[in-house]
Amino acid sequence: MLNRRTLITAVALGALVAATPPAFAQDKSIVVASTTSTQDSGLFEYLLPLFKKKTGITVKVVAQGTGQALDTGRRGDADVVFVHAKSAELKFLAEGQGVKRYPVMYNDFVLIGPKSDPSGIKGMKDVAKAFTTIKDKKAGFISRGDRSGTHIAELNLWKASGIDIEKDKGPWYKSIGQGMGAALNTAGAGNAYVLSDRGTWIHFKNKGDLQILVEGDKRMFNQYGVMLVNPAKHPNVKKELGQQFIDYLISPEGQKDIANYKINGEQLFYPNASDPSA
Repeated sequence: MLNRRTLITAVALGALVAATPPAFAQDKSIVVASTTSTQDSGLFEYLLPLFKKKTGITVKVVAQGTGQALDTGRRGDADVVFVHAKSAELKFLAEGQGVKRYPVMYNDFVLIGPKSDPSGIKGMKDVAKAFTTIKDKKAGFISRGDRSGTHIAELNLWKASGIDIEKDKGPWYKSIGQGMGAALNTAGAGNAYVLSDRGTWIHFKNKGDLQILVEGDKRMFNQYGVMLVNPAKHPNVKKELGQQFIDYLISPEGQKDIANYKINGEQLFYPNASDPSA
């Protein structure tokens, strides 16, 4: 009887062991906390199937403002963070929350507004002058107000304009605490100005009466970086799979894939992983 029981147990354990590898194989996935612009621009929709075909790894994206995405990394709720606010990224690294920052790509910010352009800023090459004009004329301005990379860039541009926006804002300045799509929709509905990353703007379908009014100032440069969340702080981080994703993004193949993502022939992101200072 004992031998029979031992045999049954051995068979059951053998079956369990045999069933285990496929269960693990099915979980070949990572979580990437990323800025809304990589999602809203359509880049991930284009890029992730290419990565999965190459590696078999499924990427689950948590699309948030950069500040929130970094907080998700701090909690260990993501394996990789892929964002666009270098100062915040370096702080994340200094805290020991990330392993290493890799530059990936860039585009730029654009100042969007109604075709009627009540502030008369269209065609200005000095974005600080444009911001000052909007404030002086008390024209409507929509801020994301969500600690995103775009929000951080907007605050830096107000500062560059010599304006303390917390002190100088009035009813004309509305902080909505939402993503880029919502900010563009709010600007369109309210005949207001808004700062957007170019990728989201190109992909945005509901442009209506909005158009790019100011672009090309070097202060509107928009760099993206990627980091593995530190497995020494968060042992649940899938470091090998996460690093495979990072390695793909910065590889010649990944960089080419990024460059090839276009809408109506217009390139949305420009790879620059080879630039150590980016």
